[in-house]
Amino acid sequence: MPNLFPKHNRLCGQLRIAQLYKTGHRFTAWPLRVTWQETEEKTQVLVWAPKSLFKRAVKRNRLRRLMREAYRLNQELLASEEKKGFLIAFNYIDKEEQSYQTIDKAIRKALQKIANHAE
Repeated sequence: MPNLFPKHNRLCGQLRIAQLYKTGHRFTAWPLRVTWQETEEKTQVLVWAPKSLFKRAVKRNRLRRLMREAYRLNQELLASEEKKGFLIAFNYIDKEEQSYQTIDKAIRKALQKIANHAE
């Protein structure tokens, strides 16, 4: 499976996002809050860094870019679930910018937890 993150793998649409936050499962993998839900469709991911914590768009964009890259490189952890798809939201909740290694570790931990729970 190639390490790509094309547009159709991104979670879009207010109704789908609202439904995920309303009925999805939540847990924290510091510095991220992860909300996820099983679906019959392909896996889609939402990456979010709040403006209330990071006023500068440069910092928000960097955090989102780091989270997308970490997901892109570790998405094979969910690939074993062939018949299932997931809707996943990664929300950055720390007030400080963390390094890529910290974010990558959190994303890996979150994906493993989702894959283990879905089995």
